[in-house]
Amino acid sequence: MQMRSIIIALTGLLTATNVAAAPQLRQYSAAIEDSAWQLSKNTPVECQLQHTIPRFGQAIFRSVASKGLNMAFELQMLRLPDNYALAQVLSVPPAWRAGEPSKAIANMKLLKQYNGELPKKAAWTLLTELEQGFSPSFYFNDWYSPYDKVVAAINPVQFTARFAEFNQCIAALLPYSFDDIAFTVLNYESESDELSRESSRRLQQIAEYLKYDQDIDYVEIQGYSDSYGGRWMNEQLSIKRAEKVKSFFVAAGLSADKVQVAGFGERRHIAPNQLAIERKKNRRVVLQLSKP
Repeated sequence: MQMRSIIIALTGLLTATNVAAAPQLRQYSAAIEDSAWQLSKNTPVECQLQHTIPRFGQAIFRSVASKGLNMAFELQMLRLPDNYALAQVLSVPPAWRAGEPSKAIANMKLLKQYNGELPKKAAWTLLTELEQGFSPSFYFNDWYSPYDKVVAAINPVQFTARFAEFNQCIAALLPYSFDDIAFTVLNYESESDELSRESSRRLQQIAEYLKYDQDIDYVEIQGYSDSYGGRWMNEQLSIKRAEKVKSFFVAAGLSADKVQVAGFGERRHIAPNQLAIERKKNRRVVLQLSKP
């Protein structure tokens, strides 16, 4: 009888321990009436679609100006990870599609003190699932509590209209990025401060980009010439070329104190001066753009 009592007591203790050890699911999701989508950036250089997950953070889809179509997803968390982990990304069907299984989308790396990110293909898949009324959800063990498992869900309510605007923004993105224009060489007509036709088009592209990107830290403009004419005249011509480009940028909206100008005349040739095609390479302005 005593042995039986001990076995019952131990069984109860083990059961209680197992119950206590079972992880608790802590859920974060916007209620239907609170589900809000915002086109938080809508310019020819960046499109950003944002959704708030109350008490958890933000879900952000982003596409930027580039030669090719791109897309990225970022899960911004109020409490950043304290160590490395993986979040399982599932697409959960709505309640009215009972019995339909969830879809496994990806495993998202959670790095210490960094937000979670997903690349192009997974980001587009999340958008497609949202468009069909599914809820992309992120499951991971809480790094601050051994007893909790966290799920953060994106609510598809109110998504469709903002997604249409997001797609319109993407269609209007410039077909070149900051990296494409950060280092540019412009060429000139002989003994002139007039750009070649090709370089003039290139300068217009750069000015168009600068109208929308407010993060430009500074622009360095260096003018050069070929060796035809006097040395002093060539130096003055190279300065004139650089100053004219600066004026063009300032007229396009760039602050003058962000632009640094220098003229080097016929110094620092990049080609010989015997042939016309070689001299054209030396008649140049070099632009270097910087961001923080």
